[in-house]
Amino acid sequence: MNILRLLKLTLVVTLLLSGITGNAQKLKKNQFNNPLALQRADPHVWKAKDGTYYFIATVPEYDRIEIRKSKTINGIKEAQPVVVWRKHDKGPMGNHIWAPELHRIDGKWYIYFAAGSAEDKWKIRKYVLSNPSEDPTKGEWKEEGELVSKRNQFTLDATTFEHKGQRYMIWVDRASDKEVNTGLYIAKMTSPTTLGDKQVVISQPEYAWERKGHNVNEAPAVIIRNGKVFVTFSASATDANYALGLLWADKDADLLDTASWHKLPEPVFYTNEKLKRFGPGHNSFIVAEDGKTDIMIYHARDYKDIKGEPLYDPNRHTRARVITWTKDGMPDFGQELDDNETALKKAKK
Repeated sequence: MNILRLLKLTLVVTLLLSGITGNAQKLKKNQFNNPLALQRADPHVWKAKDGTYYFIATVPEYDRIEIRKSKTINGIKEAQPVVVWRKHDKGPMGNHIWAPELHRIDGKWYIYFAAGSAEDKWKIRKYVLSNPSEDPTKGEWKEEGELVSKRNQFTLDATTFEHKGQRYMIWVDRASDKEVNTGLYIAKMTSPTTLGDKQVVISQPEYAWERKGHNVNEAPAVIIRNGKVFVTFSASATDANYALGLLWADKDADLLDTASWHKLPEPVFYTNEKLKRFGPGHNSFIVAEDGKTDIMIYHARDYKDIKGEPLYDPNRHTRARVITWTKDGMPDFGQELDDNETALKKAKK
């Protein structure tokens, strides 16, 4: 009887291992074991100089900030989250902990994130943490306080990038005195925690696809390629209407001049019911392990109908996909392709 049980157990283990191996073999170069992280919205990934990927995102409880690290993008799926900061019980930074981004600047780690106050969860402002450790999952995170901008009314989703020796920040705030909306602001940074005086709006909701549910432009992400500074952004409510738009400016243009920025009139990545991809958005960009393939990390749901306020539906999952480039040097997000078909498309080029 014991021998029979042992044989059965051996058979089960063999079948499981063969299944795991088979799944691994199905993934080709730059294909991903999606979703990379369940119930993680607003994902941001930083690739360190040693090739380590650090993953940070909004947790559905909106109460803490976690970091995962992995040697591969697919490894994020199994990486253990390390809680590096928790919300306050009272006052600022006490509610709605949203959209953290992790950046390495001048040998120091910074996390930019949005938060409400414990007493007023909609009093959303930008805040900064810093850490001098080599590994952001270790060491001590210091609260640098609020990152104040001029309007500073409903401000979130800060991202930062360096271009031609100058560091910039793009963030979100109310962008109109005529209606309630959110738009994208840009400014030079005078330090990792302060902004220059000139702060201009480079995008706000104009088209119908940006005004479904809410009049929203948010979640900027920057990628510089082919002589242009590209900025993706997310628009509309956070349900199946959520979609990505695209701005760009010439690399030699004055990025603080609104006229330097161009905007596509249609979304570039949006719900595809056939692929069960609903409300894709709030992305970041990273380079694959090969050092050259551009990867978009984003969130989406796999169902359309949501009960109640979409903001409190937890099932926005983190996903990854290759983006390709057209002959004209514009990004192609592969709207009609699933996440792993984009890698095959690139391989054929």
